[in-house]
Amino acid sequence: MDHKLKRLAAYYKPYKRLFFSDMFFAILGAGVTLAIPLIVRYITSNVIVLPGGEALQIIAKLGAVMVVMVAVECFCNFYIAYFGHIMGAKIEHDMRNEIFAHYQKLSFAFYDNQKIGQLLSRVTSDLFDISELLHHGPEDVVISLIKFIGSFIILCRINLTLTLVAFAFLPVILLYAVYFNKRMKRAFKANRARIADINSQIEDSLAGIRAVKSFSNEAIEMKKFRAGNEQFVESKRRSYWYMGWYHSGLGALTTLVTIVVLIVGACLITGQNMNVADLVTFLLYINNFTEPVKKLINFTEQFQNGYSGYERFLEILAIEPDIKDAPDAISVSEVEGDIRFDNVSFRYEEKQDTVLSHLDLHVNAGDYLAIVGSSGGGKTTLCSLIPRFYDVDSGRILLDGTDIRKIRLADLRRQIGIVQQDVYLFAENIMENIRYGRPDATDEEVIRAAKLANAHDFIEQLPDGYLTDIGQRGVKLSGGQKQRLSIARVFLKNPAILIFDEATSALDNESEKIVQQSMEALAKGRTTFVIAHRLSTIRNAKKILVLTANGIEEQGTHEELLAKNGIYAKLYRG
Repeated sequence: MDHKLKRLAAYYKPYKRLFFSDMFFAILGAGVTLAIPLIVRYITSNVIVLPGGEALQIIAKLGAVMVVMVAVECFCNFYIAYFGHIMGAKIEHDMRNEIFAHYQKLSFAFYDNQKIGQLLSRVTSDLFDISELLHHGPEDVVISLIKFIGSFIILCRINLTLTLVAFAFLPVILLYAVYFNKRMKRAFKANRARIADINSQIEDSLAGIRAVKSFSNEAIEMKKFRAGNEQFVESKRRSYWYMGWYHSGLGALTTLVTIVVLIVGACLITGQNMNVADLVTFLLYINNFTEPVKKLINFTEQFQNGYSGYERFLEILAIEPDIKDAPDAISVSEVEGDIRFDNVSFRYEEKQDTVLSHLDLHVNAGDYLAIVGSSGGGKTTLCSLIPRFYDVDSGRILLDGTDIRKIRLADLRRQIGIVQQDVYLFAENIMENIRYGRPDATDEEVIRAAKLANAHDFIEQLPDGYLTDIGQRGVKLSGGQKQRLSIARVFLKNPAILIFDEATSALDNESEKIVQQSMEALAKGRTTFVIAHRLSTIRNAKKILVLTANGIEEQGTHEELLAKNGIYAKLYRG
């Protein structure tokens, strides 16, 4: 806990001046609040007994002083509210950058087991709670302690008996508040988990809206959402139940303090042990004594909310990227593209079956290798190991004789271009989507890449050409058009190694021919791995690999494998 709090406090470091100025005005504002009732007491006990003209003169001066003090308090409260929140927002900004940067480092294995909505809630609602704690927490504690201790000392000096009567309620107020606060904490934690589930559900449903509508399953999605939403209301009901008792009970107790003080004070005045001015001052200070108690208890609630959010934030930061640069990783700027799998075994998770077992494979630089086989045979897995989307469990993969784990990740991936069946396009224009292949490319280079990918002609026919907005995930384009943009990206990247993962399997015959031409143009002179769905597209491959759950069953050219009359021949003849 201490280590975590130290780490949390470190976020103030870049904003020290803002933090200390915020604290200064918090202390000044609290001091002014304590001073005003003392002036009221002085007027009611000392000034009003003076001769008329003199009394009015002093009252006017003290009134002006109090107006200035109110203006100072107003400025202090504005400074705390505005600049304090700005500081909180800046810290939230820093933490959001930190967690997003960490998300970028985590591997596919992490995302395989996560819901995007859950990860999103850590970047939004959790961080908001943390920033509220970091902004309000210190100032609330400082203001509350100054008001509480200050009012206690002043009240003791006015009338010790009445102070002890008022403070006798303190243990009751604290016990009541702590009891309900603990229960609220549990309920708030459940709320946060529920809202993360709802975020996840919405994200999933909206991302798949086309599937939802094509199956006319809007009612099913609504039913799923309603179930989650009702659970959220249930968890909220529980927290509001405790919150209701918490606020109403505290309100009743503080009002009770005022009533008891009034009754006891009236008795003391009757017995001539206290004057009316002191009772008026006492009643003015009661708020300064009860408000800090409420504020400190509210702080514990805020602390619980913010700190539980912070723990969830740390949970993510504590996840070490399982794929990262080795301490002695080397940089490479150019590679030949010679790939060797040396006794490679791999499975996705410990309890799952092995996908690849003791696999040996050598692909010379510039070779065109096609991989075929039944679904689940490990074709995509084999290709995912080359750019280190996953790491091998045993054995090694060599690039130009160097273990890929000894090469800097960014350099390794810069040498590999991937075209997948499911092309991801960003909600930007075509120019920026192609430029994603090499962000520093000029417009001319982007257009040249589009021409090489047979994409230039269809782009020119779009309403705004290269500046056409293609919608979320490129929904305004056909499958073949999206594939050609994906190939243009890779042309722009200009890698030594290519991976085509069933890139044409979802296309119609006409689109497939155009994309196939683009792919063949791209593959010239590069080491190419093609995961093939349609065997007709790979007849010209230098080498064809038949991969099944048992490993590499067959390899050779199209003619050699047909002559063997084995698995490939059966697949081909269909």
